[in-house]
Amino acid sequence: MIKISPSILSADFANMAKDLEVVKAAGAEYVHIDIMDGHFVPNLSMGFPMVSACRKASDLVMDVHLMIDTPIRYVQRFCDAGAHILTIHVEADTEENTKEALRIIRAAGVKPAICVKPKTPAEAVLPYIDMVDLILVMTVEPGFGGQSFMADMMPKLKQIRTYIDEMNPTCELEVDGGVNGETGKICIENGANVLVAGSAFFKAEDKKGFVKNLIQ
Repeated sequence: MIKISPSILSADFANMAKDLEVVKAAGAEYVHIDIMDGHFVPNLSMGFPMVSACRKASDLVMDVHLMIDTPIRYVQRFCDAGAHILTIHVEADTEENTKEALRIIRAAGVKPAICVKPKTPAEAVLPYIDMVDLILVMTVEPGFGGQSFMADMMPKLKQIRTYIDEMNPTCELEVDGGVNGETGKICIENGANVLVAGSAFFKAEDKKGFVKNLIQ
């Protein structure tokens, strides 16, 4: 089943509750919340209060993506703030700390997930594959919205799908970066079942049609 996770990085922050209603009305199941620390990635964005506010304002699945250094320091607080899915980067800490962070997330009743940046090989997910409910593959360099889709990430996506099918079949495979009506279908063809769409979703005149085009 294909799921769409519109990124609120492209939403209207002054009308967030309204935009969350728009996301749900369009037929999306998830909403993607990007957390950036200005260190792991060269930009700053939302924190615990935004996750908490979105959770209170909507019953959408809160798909929270931590683009932060040493996430083990903060995963419990993001779980407490209302994340349903909490994604951390394999590049952000040691393997030992990453595994411990995933354990903390699971113990909090939240779905743990990992993410790999474009230059990180597919095999980097292997130490964690039996610990997660979702793997996120970046198809742009993380840190900014509106970037162009990196089609050369598709072999990696396909390889991770093979790993999932062999080792953790219930795990979801998500793609984030430059996803639109055309590139989203390419991602699905290569194994993704969750698509993060920011600019393309919020700029679409027919948002329900945008979602339907990808999930049908």
